[in-house]
Amino acid sequence: MTSSVRYEIPEPGICVITLSRPDKRNAQDVRMTYELNDAFDRAAHDDAVKVIVLTGDGPHFSAGHDLKDVVWHEEFGQVGTWGGFGEPGAEGWVAREEEIYLEMCRRWRSIPKPTIAAVHGRTLGGGLMLAWVCDLIIAADDATFADPVVDMGVCGVEWFAHPWELGPRKAKELLYTADSWTAQEAHGFGMVNHVVPLGELTTFTLGLARKIAAKPMFALRLTKEAVNQAVDAQGQTTAIQAAFALHQLAHTHNLERYGICLDPAGIPSALQESFPSTDPDDELRVKRRNARAATSGGKAH
Repeated sequence: MTSSVRYEIPEPGICVITLSRPDKRNAQDVRMTYELNDAFDRAAHDDAVKVIVLTGDGPHFSAGHDLKDVVWHEEFGQVGTWGGFGEPGAEGWVAREEEIYLEMCRRWRSIPKPTIAAVHGRTLGGGLMLAWVCDLIIAADDATFADPVVDMGVCGVEWFAHPWELGPRKAKELLYTADSWTAQEAHGFGMVNHVVPLGELTTFTLGLARKIAAKPMFALRLTKEAVNQAVDAQGQTTAIQAAFALHQLAHTHNLERYGICLDPAGIPSALQESFPSTDPDDELRVKRRNARAATSGGKAH
């Protein structure tokens, strides 16, 4: 099977990891998530690599989570320690999201080497998480960003860094409305370091990476740790963990009400066919009610 992530060393000291599902707008399925984690680990463990660049093939950086993906975890080696993927009810769902979203982002954000996201086109939902875990973000002038998951009945993506990346008031506005924002606006928020013409994105990013790679590695590691600790002291890690719990509450509510983890009213029409019927007597909901009744020793209604 073709890898959904490409790993390259374009010049000494610099690794470029490329999301490579252009036909899917680099939407992240479970396979891509684990392959991306493997690539990050490879770069982190290679002492010759001093700077890691993350970018995407095709016209867009990432369309977010692949909502058509139905693979869980069986064919991939577990990264975190949560476990319980196969358990019924919310237990299995939370375990899955803890592993492939929250824990992965936490690991990538903490890689003790400078990381740069080079983004272009659209970055939606889960794509924001990939950019936000990087230390620096360089945006092409055609880049736009959005977190539309409130439309789907959830309170924002799992790595809930919005208040730090956008500021609390703008975070509320952009979540409430699901509006997008431009690269220039992102620069104004402090979310993006530089905005450059699309044709110069690769050259500019590699030039910045080259400048950083010329610095002593141990000093770079300590500098990153110092800044990350300052953000943690402001409460970012605790706040993201708390928001993740609220995110799971939203999923549980939607499962109970609609039989799927998202509010179907907010699912794009092109993806509607990927989700089961929200009829209260459809097969999935009947199975869920029966399983819940069997677990509790009661009778399904």
